[in-house]
Amino acid sequence: MEVSTQLEIFEKSSIAFSMPKLVHVRENLYACVFSVMKILPARYIIEQGIKRGEIKSNTTIVATSSGTFALGVAMVCRELGLKFVIFGDPAIDEHLYRKLKLLGGEIVIVTNPSIPGSYQHLRLKALHQYLQDNPNSFWMRQYDNPDNSKSYEALGRLIVEKLGKNLVLVGSVGSGGSTGGTIRGMRTYHPGIPLIGVDTFNSVLFGQPNGIRQLRGLGNTLLPKNVSHSLYDEIHWVCASDAYHNTLELLEKACLFCGPTSGAAYQVAAYKAKSDPANQYVFIAPDEGYRYQDTVYNEAWRSQQDFYRPTTTLKPQQVDHPRDAVGTWCAFHWGRRTYEEVLELSYHE
Repeated sequence: MEVSTQLEIFEKSSIAFSMPKLVHVRENLYACVFSVMKILPARYIIEQGIKRGEIKSNTTIVATSSGTFALGVAMVCRELGLKFVIFGDPAIDEHLYRKLKLLGGEIVIVTNPSIPGSYQHLRLKALHQYLQDNPNSFWMRQYDNPDNSKSYEALGRLIVEKLGKNLVLVGSVGSGGSTGGTIRGMRTYHPGIPLIGVDTFNSVLFGQPNGIRQLRGLGNTLLPKNVSHSLYDEIHWVCASDAYHNTLELLEKACLFCGPTSGAAYQVAAYKAKSDPANQYVFIAPDEGYRYQDTVYNEAWRSQQDFYRPTTTLKPQQVDHPRDAVGTWCAFHWGRRTYEEVLELSYHE
């Protein structure tokens, strides 16, 4: 029986859970599996803020998040004895809410956006008002703070050192930090390593119009500065139903209990790896599935969702422009171009 011979002692939980495990899923497919990926940038951003003198012992840390970035911030702040305030929306489930409260946080939940499902602007409005009223605060700015992306560069170098050449990185895109930082680290060894970004329909990140997103945890209603478009070779848009199917398949076939953001990345990486055996595909699995036991992993809940289908899409539809991406799964050759260069392409409604 094979067992790990390494047993490390960590002085802090945020350090213990900040780096992933690399799991060989099958043949030329690997999963970079985190417990809570957003601990990594949360630690790095706060550490750099302390080094620069921007964070003192009496500074309040503020962040906008309804997911695991909020948990990452909470864990690091608790360990360092820092006060923190999270601006979120109803997507914060009761289990995460209780964790944040137990870790000592203040949570502000915004409601009733003018555009259904578009909470991001409301969260930022409430956060900006707090900063105005509380000047001794440090805003994490996960979407625009370059330290978010920089925190993943060491991971990228470690992946190459472990797996070698002929690599392709696949990852879901939300803030742009994990995919952008990881590929920068990987390309310090081999500049030609491709990056495939995974988005969802009605997300503005790669040129689609803003709309209601059924699949949360990836995509965005805003365009973060940390999304460096010229890093990406290919973009895929996947739907919630397919991501859920692949999340379940990831557990059934690889015993990996992950969230649907991981399932979406696995969907694309598994398809690409099967058709390209000459390369090794690594996909980022950002978090575990505990938050989704009552939803994605609940057959009764899934069957009640209007968008959920009993079957999954087998391959993507290739499109010539991001706005042509409609349906269940689409792919586009981004070609390491800027956002402006791609959006200037001709588009016919």
